[in-house]
Amino acid sequence: MGNEFLPLLYSFHFYLFGLISIAAAIAFVTRKSPVAAAMWLVVTMFALAALYVMMDAQFIGVMQVLVYAGAIMVVFLFVVMLLNLGHPSELSDIRGKWGRIIAGFLGLALLAEIMTLTRSPLELKLVVPAIAVSVNSTGGIIGGVAGPLFREYLLAFELTSILLLVAIAGAVVLGRKRSAN
Repeated sequence: MGNEFLPLLYSFHFYLFGLISIAAAIAFVTRKSPVAAAMWLVVTMFALAALYVMMDAQFIGVMQVLVYAGAIMVVFLFVVMLLNLGHPSELSDIRGKWGRIIAGFLGLALLAEIMTLTRSPLELKLVVPAIAVSVNSTGGIIGGVAGPLFREYLLAFELTSILLLVAIAGAVVLGRKRSAN
């Protein structure tokens, strides 16, 4: 694969992951089952992480997967299962053969893209726009993210963690009241 196709390949994947994130976000908002909605939110988070990686922000992409798609979604699903909001019949959004055919086609297309990228030399660094991050000798790239997070935005960061803790405690209280009746 020559270098003349790299900008086209980059643009294609950028728009592909952008469309996947938009479609998954719409599916997340329109689902009746909270479990199915949570799964669509995970798809949205993975697509956004792929966009971050494409913009040369690998640390933010990895944190997107670990924190949002991993930890927070596990907590959300734990709360949903604790409150027994999801029923086994509502876990699948794919109903009928056309949904399965489309899902299979999309899975094969993404698998083909991954195989193509792993076989060709990854020279995407030539066309990926670099995000201006202040890299100093003590903090590196992570210091450029962690510094403002723990200085300017510390209060918002801590309030968010307290809000999540209160939401989990509230779900446990609601779950206990429901089982006691």
